[in-house]
Amino acid sequence: MRVARISDTDLQQLDEAPVGIRRAAALFKGHFWATLLVSVIIAASALISLAQPFLLRAVIDDALPHGNTTLLVKLVVGMVVVAILTGILGVWQTWLATKVGQQVMHDLRTKVFSHVQSLSIDFFKRTRSGEIQARITQDIAGLQSVITTTATSIASNLTTAIATAAAMVALSWQLSLLTLLVLPPALWGTRRVALVRRDITSTKQRVLADLYSQVEESLSVSGAQLSKTLGAAARSEAKYVEISEQLIGLELRSQLAGRWRMATMQTVFAVIPALIYLAAGFPGAAGDVSIGTLIAFSTLQAAIFRPIMGLLNIGAQWVSSMALLSRIFGYLDLPVDVPEPADPVRLPPGRVRGEVRLEGVRYRFPDGDVDALADIDLVIPSGRSVAVVGETGSGKSTLASLLVRLADPTEGRITLDGVDLRRLSSSDRAFAIGMVTQETYLRHASIAENLRLAKPTAGTDELWRALEAAQVAEVVRVLPFGLDTMVGSRGHRFSGGERQRLAIARTLLANPPVLVLDEATSALDTETERDVQAALDHLMKGRTTITIAHRLSTIRAADEIVVLEAGRVVERGTHDGLMARKGRYASMVDPLDAELEELVGRRFLGDELAESR
Repeated sequence: MRVARISDTDLQQLDEAPVGIRRAAALFKGHFWATLLVSVIIAASALISLAQPFLLRAVIDDALPHGNTTLLVKLVVGMVVVAILTGILGVWQTWLATKVGQQVMHDLRTKVFSHVQSLSIDFFKRTRSGEIQARITQDIAGLQSVITTTATSIASNLTTAIATAAAMVALSWQLSLLTLLVLPPALWGTRRVALVRRDITSTKQRVLADLYSQVEESLSVSGAQLSKTLGAAARSEAKYVEISEQLIGLELRSQLAGRWRMATMQTVFAVIPALIYLAAGFPGAAGDVSIGTLIAFSTLQAAIFRPIMGLLNIGAQWVSSMALLSRIFGYLDLPVDVPEPADPVRLPPGRVRGEVRLEGVRYRFPDGDVDALADIDLVIPSGRSVAVVGETGSGKSTLASLLVRLADPTEGRITLDGVDLRRLSSSDRAFAIGMVTQETYLRHASIAENLRLAKPTAGTDELWRALEAAQVAEVVRVLPFGLDTMVGSRGHRFSGGERQRLAIARTLLANPPVLVLDEATSALDTETERDVQAALDHLMKGRTTITIAHRLSTIRAADEIVVLEAGRVVERGTHDGLMARKGRYASMVDPLDAELEELVGRRFLGDELAESR
């Protein structure tokens, strides 16, 4: 029988973040009567099942020796009824307990998912995605089995153990004393064997986790590409073989663990009924014990072992469940840095002008000691374009994240048509402000499903128009399944430029009045950048646009260029004006780009002179 041991990791978790009984019990709020009914069913089932040994004794001692067929029929009917009743109660109890447990887990799972979604982007930057998945899936799944089984296990095992012991005493208190002497060492030995096997199983689980990680790292799209380009496939295979060989040894140890001790315990369990029969055979040793009583007692004596072992496991199961709750509550207790407004201001569709203002904006990262942005004052009139440039680390992307409310300013405010972004619901803000970033994310779904993330009601014709405008329709048309083509993990089926244009098409479907472009073409080659820039130019028409740029060649036509340095605005103006000032912006312009621009200007001037002659 599997025996649980209290984990040192669980104890450490509870020591760092203890879970109160009241908070744990609050999970069952609204399920009190269902939980109480489960306990009643368990107790009733345990008590009814104890009738079987007494009916058996009556069959052997009274009905069969005296040929009383009427009594025999009644006793057999009683045994059948007991079996049917315990079966029905068992099914009812399992259904009800599972329903309550699943509902509690559903509520907890959705609450954690919803809360984690509401956390700021900084949380996701500092937290591994695997850890988040483990909290929502593995921890809650582990807690699910505990909640579904532990509470019922306590009631069931305790009731069964007490009722069985009482029935044994009622049958023969002398034989009960003999059992009391033999049972404890038997339980101790069995538990020791189970603990040895459990330690080996834990090691085996860790090795299996290493095996799964090796598969994921080597056989994912990125992993396979890395192995092939670095010629590391042979090393990956060797490592996989090594881990797999470890499993062979662990499995052998698991099967052979405690075999001598287990063989000894099996002998003990075979000896216990033999001793009972021996004691019953000596006059006065066990009182006047009938054959029926002896058989009934042996049945009960064998049955009491399991509930006692179950009760021995309760402590470890309880600590394990509390540790899981501690980790889950740790996520639920994380503060929401970007909360939804309690009384949001509504923005009627079609009436958003798109005027954006930054008023005294300052931002400092939660774990930072220096302002990432400071004293930012900026007005972007409706339909105008502003480009924000600066060296790496100047605060450009931080400013972009504030504009789409991935974070809130530490001081100051950002408004859209005079309304503070903090007073807009996330849905209204997403409708009004769209964003295209350098790192395009596509879900492992069809092209149509990815596009409809922006507009679920979009029809097929509307999807094709968006693809046409993003200059990627021809790419999609030649695919065997067209819009139903799966994009692959993170969109790896397509090139970087194609993924970028699909993202632009998705943004076109949303049709936001304000557009934020966060270095949308910086990772592309020159030819691909030209195609994507053409799609972006179509996207920017008639919209208020804030472009975060690293390549300055893409923002010369902006109505205003803002230069950031160490989180502060150091220059602002048009491209020509800033170049004429020969300041910070002019020093950032690539000399080759400047020379090319001068050559283009001379060529244009030469053409004009030729025409005038």
